[in-house]
This record gives sequence, structure tokens and C-alpha cells, in this order.
Amino acid sequence: MADGQGGAGGGGSGNGRRGGPRCVALVGPFSSGKTTLLEAILERTGAIPKAGSVAAGTTVGDAAPEARAHRMGVELNVAEATFMGDRYTFLDCPGSVEYLFETEAALTGVDMAVVVCEADEKKIPALQLTLKQLEDHGVPHILFLNKIDKASTSVRETLALMQTASSVPMVLRQIPIWKDGIAIGYIDLALERAHVYREHAESEVVPIPDGERAREVEARYQMLERIADYDDHLMEELLSDIEPPRDEIFDDLRREMRDGLICPVFIGCAERGNGVSRLLKAIRHDCPSVAETADRLGLNAGGDGVVQVVKTFHTQHGGKMSVARVLAGKIGDGAVLFDGRGESDRVSGLYRLNGKESAKRGEALAGETVGLAKVEVAHTGDTLTTSKAGIARLVTLEPPEPVMALAVAPHDRKDEVKLSTALQRIAEEDPSIRVSHDPVSSETLVEGQGEMHLKIAFERLTAKFGVTLETRQPAIPYKETIRGKTTVRGRHKKQSGGHGQFGDVVLEIAPLPRGSGFVFSEAITGGVVPRNYIPAVEEGVADCLKHGVNGFPVVDLSVRLIDGSYHSVDSSDQAFKTAAQIGMREGLPQCQPVLLEPILRVEIACPSDATSRINQIVTGRRGQLLGFDGRPGWAGWDVVQALIPQSEMHNLIVELRSATAGVGSYRARFEHLAELTGHLAAKILERAKAAHAA
Repeated sequence: MADGQGGAGGGGSGNGRRGGPRCVALVGPFSSGKTTLLEAILERTGAIPKAGSVAAGTTVGDAAPEARAHRMGVELNVAEATFMGDRYTFLDCPGSVEYLFETEAALTGVDMAVVVCEADEKKIPALQLTLKQLEDHGVPHILFLNKIDKASTSVRETLALMQTASSVPMVLRQIPIWKDGIAIGYIDLALERAHVYREHAESEVVPIPDGERAREVEARYQMLERIADYDDHLMEELLSDIEPPRDEIFDDLRREMRDGLICPVFIGCAERGNGVSRLLKAIRHDCPSVAETADRLGLNAGGDGVVQVVKTFHTQHGGKMSVARVLAGKIGDGAVLFDGRGESDRVSGLYRLNGKESAKRGEALAGETVGLAKVEVAHTGDTLTTSKAGIARLVTLEPPEPVMALAVAPHDRKDEVKLSTALQRIAEEDPSIRVSHDPVSSETLVEGQGEMHLKIAFERLTAKFGVTLETRQPAIPYKETIRGKTTVRGRHKKQSGGHGQFGDVVLEIAPLPRGSGFVFSEAITGGVVPRNYIPAVEEGVADCLKHGVNGFPVVDLSVRLIDGSYHSVDSSDQAFKTAAQIGMREGLPQCQPVLLEPILRVEIACPSDATSRINQIVTGRRGQLLGFDGRPGWAGWDVVQALIPQSEMHNLIVELRSATAGVGSYRARFEHLAELTGHLAAKILERAKAAHAA
């Protein structure tokens, strides 16, 4: 008999077939084997004749040129398969922490997820990120412990390690059969059957070896004890030494997984195709239907067609393509879809998606995952309906705060308009990329989730939209202020035939407390400066504050007009504005100008065992530690609070990720301006003068 064929839990004829095609996300830490598992699934189900290889660039998943070049997932990939008469769509999600939002968007439309992991202690923090995402969204999930052939620790030790990353109990469904330190098969604890692996084929059922019987009995009882925590009847049977019926065990396993009470764990090796058939049968038996998923999401469609948009693509020639799961009803070509913002658009074609391939198809029914062409109102995370009343988003998605920024410009200036359009499309494809314009520096800023995230986005800009970029660090918004005060006269007199120009002002310049900005006032008596010229004086002063002694905007000072004189014929607004500028240019250097740098309040999230290293990183960047505390809702994590100069933030995320097994992150907000003196200030002023001279 083949791998788990027949018997309870092998996928009884009813459970897998009700309610349309299933949609399953493959998620997990970077380089754990998700794309390889997808290949094994597609080969085992006959969707492809032979499994491709990530190394050779022949997989259905990771189909983008950037994914092939870097050998890592950089976007969602879609593939379809049929297993034992049931249809499935698999969403292969990137594993890098820099693409967590890509995965989160995919989870809004799936019935369940398979978490692909390996017995690697270094990947436990990344596993926790994945599991937390699933738990927060209430997505039922099982775990596939991959690369069992390379495991150097026992499955029990590995399970204890992985349990620290999960808030729900992990329940071992299989134990390996070892021979000379190599896993040659497994024992299914629910079915009580032993299987010997065969490469790229279904495993073979064999009698449970005598030497494994005691391990199997112990492991099975532990599994039953765990699921009995949520089933009083099963607990009574165990306490009374009554063997529970197999159907009861499978029903409990399925129900508790769907309810998010447990995370069942399967083992195998995707590269060799080991454990894949058993995994597929577990999915077939345990995966919720689309109707059950709609209920979990709180959808009451009332007969209307409803879709959940999980990804947006912009193709070079075909325009916008929205990857969408039909949660209810049906969607046909030409259907008009409405969002929750009062907007609507018509579907210009439905497509079947398989890796990088797409083919036009007919209407889509509930459960199916399709590409919707040119629905301009559709955005990643949107819920759309055929009802004219529209529909609110079923799930609220908030892209994470960016942690790295670069200023960009086209290599060829004639591409500026093309660049603007391309950046808009890249940000729509990936909402965790933020594009903005800095009005002070006139820079276009692109912010993202890390070094590789931005690198790949820029590669895609060039490959997809034909725009070559130049990048640099964003300008730091330095300011300057004054420490001293002075009184200065500004006098402008010019006679060149006819009416001349005359303005005369006396200004008091004084510092203000940090954060006060600029305050202008006047104390004119006796009409020495007519009131109608006073706004021009203020305007002249303000103009001079745009570029102070050192070339930076001047803040936190007061300027008071206390005296002056005028000419009844030659005075004008322009003359008094010029007089004020003359006075400020002469007075500011007398007031002990000083450079100000922006200081950010930074919250760094990291595993607790990395906190001391994070503290060292902060102080090494001229940062001031404010303290740390446990991260709410995250077992084993801390949040470090610090004040760090903005000029020290470049590549901070690279250093944080290096110190935290790739999972550290931060949020930063402007806190205040602080004086900067000494050699650091001298370097900045020197660079500013050189830039001005150029």
C-alpha cells in the first residue's frame, strides 16, 4: 500500500471535495525549501513531468528574473494542481523578512498555510515571525519539517526548539525511522503505519520495525494527550485506557488545527520528494473549504461575487494584473467590480496563472484563484464585489514602516516622467515600498524593508520599465541656530536718476529655546517705519533664514524691528525688504551660529538574546539608550528605546539584521534638533561649502 493510502485521514471522499478548489500558502523562513516543496507537489500530482531545481533556475516558483538571479523568492508565485480529484492553488510566498508584507497580503485569501521549516536553530526567530503572522490573522496551519535527511538533532529536540516560536502547541504527527543516522522513512502516529521513503515517489508501507515500536507508542500517546487538552471525551478515554476510534482522532486533529488550537507537524525532504504524498493527504483531509474561510473572514456575500486581491502585477505589455481569490459567487469576463471606496471597474479578462505563465480562461467560481486583467480600482488587500453597494476590506493591512531609504534620479534626465510612472507602479505592486518627494532637498526618496528589497526593486525598474537609476544616501536635513544676540542696522540706499530706493531698519536678533521656530515682532514708535512696510521687513528677514551663515535653514530665534527711517518718495516694500536682508546678513555671523542635527527616537524590536548587541550598535552610532522592555505579545523579544542622530541611521538595518539572525527591525520618528560641534560639524560644513561651490 502506498503512502497513507486509504484509512481515516487519508482524505475521505467527502472532506476534500466539498466547496470548490482550496487555496494553500507555502510560507516559512528564507531558504527552508518552500519553492522546492512546491516543485515536489507539482511533480507528485502530475502538474509537471519533473521537478525543477532552484539552483538551475528551472522551477515554477521563483520565476521572476530577479528571483532566479539571487536564488531567493522576491514575490508571490501561483501554481495549480489536482490531487485525488480535488483542485488546489498553491501560493509560494517569499521567506525573507524583507518580504513579510508580500506574505501577509497572500494570507488574506487562503484557506490554510503550510509552514516549511528545517532543524536549524538560527532560523527559529524567522520562524516566529511567520507563525506570529499566521496566528494574528487566524490562518489554520500545519508545519512541514523539511530536510529531515540532513537533520543533526532528534525530532523531539527540534520540536522543543520550534515550540518556542509558536504560541500554540506543536503536535508531532510523524516520527522518523533512523538507520545509521539517516532518516529512511517515518511512522504515522495517527494511522500507526510505517513508511519507507522512495526517492521522487510515494513511500512504501511496511510493518513498524520492532526496534521502533516503543518510540511509536510513546510518541503517539504524547500526541493524543496534547489533542485531548481540547476534547474532554478523548481525555476520559485516555484516562480509562480505552483506545479511541481512529475517526475520532482525525476529527480532533482537523478541528483543533482549523480552530488554531494546535499546529500539526509533518516531516520529509522536499528535494527527494519524501513525505509529500502524506502532506498532500493531510491537506486534503484537513484544509477548510472556501465557504468556511469566508465565514472565518466574516463575509456574508448574499449571493454576490466577492474576490480578495492578494497581489498586484504590472506587465510590460498587458497592463495591470490582480491576483484574486474568489471567496463567493462567480466572476466572469466583463463583470463590474466595486470596492469600499465608491469606485468600480470592469474586468478585462480572466487568466489562469501558473508561475510566470498565464492563459485566458472562462468565469471563475468560488474557491478559484485567478488573474483579473486591468481592474484599475483593485489594490493589494482590497475586497471587491459584484454588488453595486460595494464592500469594505475584509482584512486591514498596514505595510510595515520602512527601514532603509535611498534618493533616486534617472541616469538620463529625459527619463524623469518615465521614472515617476515606474515608481508608482513598483509601489503598487509592493505596498511596503514608499515613494515620496522631499520638498527641502528636492530629492525623490524610495524607502523599503532592507538592502536587498531596494536592490531588487531597482533591478525591476530597469528590467521592466527601462529606467536606469542613480542612487545616493538621502540628504540629512541639518539646520542652524544662534547662541548669542545682537542689534544691527540694515540700510539700503540707491540713487540712479528718478525715484531712488531707501530703507533703513534696526533689528534685534536673539536666540529662542529649542523648538520655538522663528518669531518676528516690532516695537516701532513715532512712525519711523511706516506700518505698511513692516510686512516687507518680515519677508526680508524670513528670506535670509532659508540659508544661514553655514548654508542651512536657521531656526529658534527671534527678530525684533525696533527702529529705522524712511524717505517719503524713495521708500518702498522692496527697499525695506532689501534693508532687512542686509541687516540679517550682517547680524547673524555676530550671533555665534551653531549647527543643529536631527535626532530620531528609535524603537528597535529584537530577540531578547540579541539585546546586548543592539545596545552596543546604538552607542556605536552616537546613540543614547533610553532603556528596553519586553515586546508586548512577542515571547522572547525586547523593544530597545534610543535616541540616534539621523546621520547615523544609514545601513542601521543591515547591522541590526546581522546581529539578530535576520529578523530585527525598527521604527523611527523625529524627536528634536541638537547642537553639533567639533570635528563632526566641521566635516559637514566643509562638505556643504564644497557642494555649494560646485
